[in-house]
Amino acid sequence: MKTVTRVNLTEAIYEQIGLSRKDSGDILDLIIEEIKTELANGHDVKISSFGTFSLHKKNARIGRNPKTGEEAEITPRTVVSFRPSQLLRKAVNAHK
Repeated sequence: MKTVTRVNLTEAIYEQIGLSRKDSGDILDLIIEEIKTELANGHDVKISSFGTFSLHKKNARIGRNPKTGEEAEITPRTVVSFRPSQLLRKAVNAHK
């Protein structure tokens, strides 16, 4: 199985649009930075026909170290989850 990297995405932009590799990388960086900024500001990000990045708050809880069995507090935090759109799910399942 192949992993798609930032370089692969930049190359795809370069090939599809015909911009320079530097400009293609800059566009990708702008898109990623905008997604990160919106999530950091507490907003969900929905990309039509791709999916939704949403934030979920986790409360503090007591966990256990699996090696020692010692209890430890897990601090409250916000996690990002991704839910793919129906179109993305269909596209992925069509290529099995």
